[in-house]
Amino acid sequence: MLLFFYITISFIVFLGLIAIIWRFSSLRSSIPCPTWLSWLVELDNPFFKNYSAHAIIQHLALASGMKVLDFGCGPGRLTIPVAKQIGPTGEVTAFDIQPGMLQRVRAKAMAENLGNIQIIQGGSGGGKPGHDQYDRVLLVTVLGEIPDRKAAMEEIFDGLKPRGILSVTEVIADPHFQSRARVIHTANSVGFVEKDFFGNRISFTINFEKP
Repeated sequence: MLLFFYITISFIVFLGLIAIIWRFSSLRSSIPCPTWLSWLVELDNPFFKNYSAHAIIQHLALASGMKVLDFGCGPGRLTIPVAKQIGPTGEVTAFDIQPGMLQRVRAKAMAENLGNIQIIQGGSGGGKPGHDQYDRVLLVTVLGEIPDRKAAMEEIFDGLKPRGILSVTEVIADPHFQSRARVIHTANSVGFVEKDFFGNRISFTINFEKP
């Protein structure tokens, strides 16, 4: 029992050191979560209930046949359950700048026998997501990693269908955490209208609508 306690404490300290180093490094430049830390991204933080994949998806009002863009999808923590929920007539686009992350998404999709996931490698500003294509766009702890956030919002706005929803999730534990006020300001500046807010000031999801 004592050994288990020490192992648990050591693991928590290890995660804390990673978070501190990552946060201070991010003050100088935008650093996305490296592929070797993808296992950490996939965990549902027990201290922030509204950050769980289930909670985020619950706020999306998904329906069969929808098209969803997981912008900065990482290892597919949201991509896979969203693909299951919208069914074979829907489609999820897993979009990320890191090939290693997309390889993990591809492997998971194959393991789950999911054929409704499109994988696109690219960064913000490349125009790859397309125009008026998506019913929903997910932006989960990604906004702060993007150097030109307004340009990214414009690209997402263009990619959504009219009345489409952009869902932005932020949690204070993320090194690139963006405050509620900052997220709203950036989204409003390109034409988004705030629709729903879930959570609190240190862990939240905001849904924006494209008029």
